[in-house]
Amino acid sequence: MILWIKRLIKIALVAGISGFLIASLYCWHLTGRVEKRFSGRRWQIPSVIYSDTTLLYPGRKIHWPSLREKLIGIGYRESSGAPASKGYYRPTDDGLEIYLNDLTLPGKVRYGFPAVLTFKKGTIHSMARRDSGQDLPILELEPEVLMRYFGKEREIRQVVPIDEIPASLQHAVMAAEDARFYTHYGVDPRGILRAVYTNLKHGSIRQGGSTLTQQLAKNYFLTPERTFTRKLNELFISFAIELKYDKEEILGIYLNEIYFGQKGSASVNGAGEAARFYFNKRVQDLTLAESATIAGLIKGPNLYSPYKDLERSRKRRNVVLSSMQKNGWITEEERDAASAEPITVAGYEAYSQKAPYFLDYVSSQLRELYPATSLTSLGFSIYTTLDTQVQKAAERALKRGLERLENNNPKLRRNDPAKRLQGAVVVIQPRTGNILAMVGGRNYRISQFNRATRARRQSGSCFKPVVASVLLDKFTPADLLSNEKTDYEVDGKIWTPKNFSEEPEKQLSVRDMLRKSSNRAAVDMLMRGGLEHAVDRLEAFHFSTPVAPWPSMVLGASEVVPMDLARAYAVFASDGIQPFPLSLKDVVDERDELLVGRHMQIDSVLSPGEAFLITSMLEGAAKSGTGRSLARYGIDFPVAAKTGTTNNYRDAWFVGYTPDLLALVWVGFDNNDPIYATGATAALPIWAELVSALPGYISGNGFVPPPDVVKLKVCRESGKRAAGLKCPDVYEEYFLESNTPDETCPIHSKASLWERMGRGVKGLFK
Repeated sequence: MILWIKRLIKIALVAGISGFLIASLYCWHLTGRVEKRFSGRRWQIPSVIYSDTTLLYPGRKIHWPSLREKLIGIGYRESSGAPASKGYYRPTDDGLEIYLNDLTLPGKVRYGFPAVLTFKKGTIHSMARRDSGQDLPILELEPEVLMRYFGKEREIRQVVPIDEIPASLQHAVMAAEDARFYTHYGVDPRGILRAVYTNLKHGSIRQGGSTLTQQLAKNYFLTPERTFTRKLNELFISFAIELKYDKEEILGIYLNEIYFGQKGSASVNGAGEAARFYFNKRVQDLTLAESATIAGLIKGPNLYSPYKDLERSRKRRNVVLSSMQKNGWITEEERDAASAEPITVAGYEAYSQKAPYFLDYVSSQLRELYPATSLTSLGFSIYTTLDTQVQKAAERALKRGLERLENNNPKLRRNDPAKRLQGAVVVIQPRTGNILAMVGGRNYRISQFNRATRARRQSGSCFKPVVASVLLDKFTPADLLSNEKTDYEVDGKIWTPKNFSEEPEKQLSVRDMLRKSSNRAAVDMLMRGGLEHAVDRLEAFHFSTPVAPWPSMVLGASEVVPMDLARAYAVFASDGIQPFPLSLKDVVDERDELLVGRHMQIDSVLSPGEAFLITSMLEGAAKSGTGRSLARYGIDFPVAAKTGTTNNYRDAWFVGYTPDLLALVWVGFDNNDPIYATGATAALPIWAELVSALPGYISGNGFVPPPDVVKLKVCRESGKRAAGLKCPDVYEEYFLESNTPDETCPIHSKASLWERMGRGVKGLFK
């Protein structure tokens, strides 16, 4: 009997030692696997595309509902009293109090501070720090998230080093999940026994026994299946993790890995992202109560989400606070104070992509720089030029405008959503080329074709100013053009241009040609100025589509891309300089190091004087020509603009600009069906609604003539210098200093007194 017992003990010892050696070897093997997994890139961090920042400064026009919408969009919350912490604002009787968030951009960091803004007569009157009273010349609001480049996991995560995660959150997580974290070696026997006892006592699974290390092992290395083999592997991997890494490293990895909830179709992972999602705060700024709320989510992120059940979330938070007090991490007073706090979460917003056509445009540029795997895993911060307020206004104006056209004309309605009336809007800063907004179609879900950058459409009369600009070395705004019926031979055939409506004048000045949008006078200008000469000079505008060398080219017969036409008009608004469209500004890596920085690129196309002459003539077109209905929509500030309508009413255009902003609107069917409307009736109202919603971009300043432009008195009948009082109909006109009329009016310079008096009397009865 004794011999048998001795043998049994030997066998047990051998088996135990063998098992220990096997387990040790297996753990050693697993440490290599763990090290390989943890030493590389631990997470696939989606790159984020941001809008531009918003600049506020004294003198800027302000629309409070739009500013409030902006603040809410970037996560600010309204407070009942003066904002006491970052991310809060309060409207006042005469302005705004705001506690700015921290802002990190390429090359600069701004730490949040409290500020006071006062408004007067729709503008920002003054800005100052609330803490020191120091005047502020400018304030910069943070950019909005436009899009994330998700991989297959669709995880949102902001990686935060463990030394930046507050002790209150670290303790809250341990109190909620693993209070003995710093005393066990990956597996806690006491925790397992306690969980078994609790579950047996209640007759169901009420408590788990997994440590933080086991949870990490399960998340990183194992499948979610529930088998003995998987559980055994979990234990071994936990031991391997504990052997290889110290407790602080393990806790840091855990806090950046764990799942905290759902934002639409994307999962919220890591404490940094949880702080932003639930409280719109940096994790460093969480209060004790907020830390306990987040820690309480780990047990059941959807069950205890404050977005879904505030009371259940509050009770769970208080359980965590009690556990923190029980384990000595907080006092009873701290527990009671935090337990009494209400849970105030950030406004819930499911993940959604904004400005989809613009983002496609940016993405095509990014794909030339980086492979898709880099964009979905390396966590780049990508900064763009988009202004979300301008974008929303553009989308809203286009949607309402197209619906209005369909309601007014049932012929425009289509049952098939893919065949409905379409439109495009481009908004840019003319001097920088920054794209502020881009709408490539009516509904991105139905059609991803970006009409703003890819559609090729005839531009109609919108092309007349472009051609006129390159012929200002041949003509002045006062020169007279034939408005009579004229035949032209084109490729052996006779072509006779027609005006949109009958006009009694046999001659029109270049200015009146653009103001009235006369086709016959425009073709006369082109043919007299030189067709080949015009085509050669038009190359400087960098159109991506060919300009056909035909007389009808001046009438917009050649196809253009809307973005190209917007760029062409930007030349007139920016002293003859053409900026190249800029959408992508900076790409920054996870360490905030600049990888790509794009800056304004420009090309000289016209002289400042030539650009101003076109602007001056288009300002006249907006006041009293084809764009005169702008006044009916409340546009009472200086605008230069042109309408465009193509044959059979297939396309309607409106391009208009101020010194600060340029916007283009196109309306039409993809299949070239007629829209039975002109640029003035279809596109202009959309433009007017858009621009009226953007007071911050409208300074009200007029267009200022450059030094190489002079103003002279001209006889309207001859188009030459006025002969003093001899000419009965005189007006002031702008000229290039290098191209002023040498000749004095030949019609009236030698007229007798009686002839002049006769013409004057006739003029009274015109």
